[in-house]
Amino acid sequence: MELVMALAIGILFTIGVYLILSKTLLRIVLGTSLLTHGVHLLLLTMAGLKKGAAPVLGKEDTYVDPLPQALILTSIVISFGVTAFYFVLAYRSYQSLGTDDIDSIKEAKE
Repeated sequence: MELVMALAIGILFTIGVYLILSKTLLRIVLGTSLLTHGVHLLLLTMAGLKKGAAPVLGKEDTYVDPLPQALILTSIVISFGVTAFYFVLAYRSYQSLGTDDIDSIKEAKE
């Protein structure tokens, strides 16, 4: 199972970096979003893919550690807010400059 997760993480990181290196703002924002999803899977995989029950008091069975899942949930909420902010910035720059191409934005500033 870890091999499948490692391949999925690698694919998300590859696509995310490819999109970040493009010249349009929308692709850059989508690339950062994919990169954060890759980080979430990486954190989940590093915590260990264990099978077990929920941590309930009074049971002595094996249980899954809930801390990595709570950290990933917090990270998902933060990345959603940051992605929404990036989309607003990209839309606003498109409205004011009329383009989302990075080279055109550089030329407009100079």
